[in-house]
Amino acid sequence: MNARANTPAAIAEELGERLKQARLNRDMTQSEVAERAGVSRLAVLNAEKGNARLKVLIAILSVLDLAGQLDLFLPSQDVSPIQLARLKGKARQRASGQRGTRTGEPSEW
Repeated sequence: MNARANTPAAIAEELGERLKQARLNRDMTQSEVAERAGVSRLAVLNAEKGNARLKVLIAILSVLDLAGQLDLFLPSQDVSPIQLARLKGKARQRASGQRGTRTGEPSEW
């Protein structure tokens, strides 16, 4: 999946397809996944279409034994040494929102 070339909707749809294939590979119905995750079957269906709330997605991933993959999806972010020096050892709590918007260019996200 090339995340930079796709729209957020296309990426979500691709993730939904992967979620569906993972469920099928485990020979589970949407109802079984929903029951074990503590969500409705409609929530599972929506997740497989790429339209899920984060907590629902995590619950489904847990049922499918894929929650461990989240570290690969979004690794833990350490504080930059430069940022830490600027803050004199204190961890940053808020973003200014000024980076990437000064030139009018969209952020990389």
